[in-house]
Parts: sequence; C-alpha cells; structure tokens
Amino acid sequence: MKMRKGLTWAVGLMAALILMAGFSPAQAAPVKQKNLILATTTSTQDTGLLDYIIPIFEKKTKYFVKTIAVGSGAAMAMGQKGEADALLVHSPAAEKKLVEEGYGVNRRLVMHNDFVILGPASDPAGIKGMKSATEAFKKLAATGSLFMTRADKSGTHAKEMAIWKAAGVNPEGQKWYQQTGLGMGQTLGVAAEKKAYTLSDRGTYLSMKKNLGLDILSEGDAVLLNIYHVIEVNPAKWPKVNAPAAKAFADFMVSKQVQKIIKTFGVDKYGSPLFFPDAGKKVEDLGK
Repeated sequence: MKMRKGLTWAVGLMAALILMAGFSPAQAAPVKQKNLILATTTSTQDTGLLDYIIPIFEKKTKYFVKTIAVGSGAAMAMGQKGEADALLVHSPAAEKKLVEEGYGVNRRLVMHNDFVILGPASDPAGIKGMKSATEAFKKLAATGSLFMTRADKSGTHAKEMAIWKAAGVNPEGQKWYQQTGLGMGQTLGVAAEKKAYTLSDRGTYLSMKKNLGLDILSEGDAVLLNIYHVIEVNPAKWPKVNAPAAKAFADFMVSKQVQKIIKTFGVDKYGSPLFFPDAGKKVEDLGK
C-alpha cells in the first residue's frame, strides 16, 4: 500500500512539473517591455534638450529611456541593425533612404536650427560676414586655414561635405584639414584649442559659447538649415524593437507640450532658443 501511495505521489509531482513547464506565467501573460533605446545625434544631448525633456517623457509614460548620442549616421546604422527603437536625427537625405529601404517608419518633422561657420576672432582667412557658405569654404581652402572636421558621418559632417562639394573643393588629405572623429561638443573644444575653423549647429555652439573663444563668422545661407526628424524603427523588419515605446516617444516629440518647450528652450540662458519647433509644418516653409 505504501509503495502504491509513493508511486501515486511521484506521478502527481511529475504531472505538476509538466503543467508548470507548459503553462508558465511568462507565456500566459507576456511582460510589457518598459525600456526605450533612443539613438540620436550629439547635438540634442550637448545642448541639454534631452536632459530636460526625457524625464518628462519617462514620468508620463513609465518607459525608461536609454539614450545613445552618436552622429546621425551611426544612429541610423543602429536603426538598420535593429539596435534602437527610435531615432532623433538631422541628416535628411540619409533619413529618406533609411525609410525607403524599410528600416524606419513614420518619419516626422520635429524642429530645426541652423549651421554656422565658426572660427577665431582674428579670422585669418577673412571670411567674416560672408553670406555664402560655399564661398566661405572656398576661401578657407585657398588660404589653407586650419579646419576641424568631425569626420564621423554625422548630420553635421554630411552637411559639411555637401558644402565642400558645392564649393568644388576636395579637402581630404590636405594638411590644413584635420579630423577629430568626435561629437559636436568635443570638436568645438578641439577647434577652440587649436584656434581653427569648423562647422557647428547653432544650438551646441550657443550652449558652449562662453568657454570657447570662437565666433560666428558666416551664417544665414539657406543651405545651412539644420532639420531634425523623429523616426520609429520598423517592427516589421525587426520584431524585437519596442514599437509601442517608439511610437509613444515620437508622439511625445511632436506633441504641443514638447513643441512649446522647444520654442523657449535656451532663451533664459542664451538669449535665444536653441531650436525652433516645427511639428505639422512643411520642410519647404522652414527658415522663412
């Protein structure tokens, strides 16, 4: 009788274990992923904008944001590999290609500022006040003036290379043309130390201007417009991305609340906003 009871107990235990393995709580009710990986450009980080708005997003949605601030090119490469959930970038031509190839969806206009050509106050190349960015670059090349390039395939680097191309100049390999391989803030630091020229987005420059000793020498050319979009990584391409979190972040960036923050961000500290809100606008209307 004891043997029979022992056998019955063992069979019951085995059946219970099989049931537990077949119907685990994880399978019955999947745990909702609460992390969002945001790949973005260094300018959104260096200006302090993300430090200001991300805590608001986290409190509102309960998602935790892991921000990876790299150049736009590197950020989009992460999107292509499914290593990020959302992208906040400023390299329009590359962004369009990303979406056309199916790696990104719901590309939406968020904000803009502009690029400026910076250099030492002494301005040895004599470009101060020049309105044409291409003419200013031609003069920098003609005078062999030291120029620091990020050389990191960022949105800023892409814009810089487009200007060199329009100017008919290939600066690669020239002694006066030096690569930093760094983000915008660090590149500004190097340019300041070496008393060199460089191209920067206005927002990062204004946020660091006090300690740089670099002046805006050329600005206002239409080609210097700097436009930011938010893109959700395509879950059809990468099923593991957190699509609900990406959509929540993208919706947040174009919301009235955040657009209002962008409109005034930096005014109290720098005397002018670091970015201009653009949700709902057309790109061709910007800068007018």
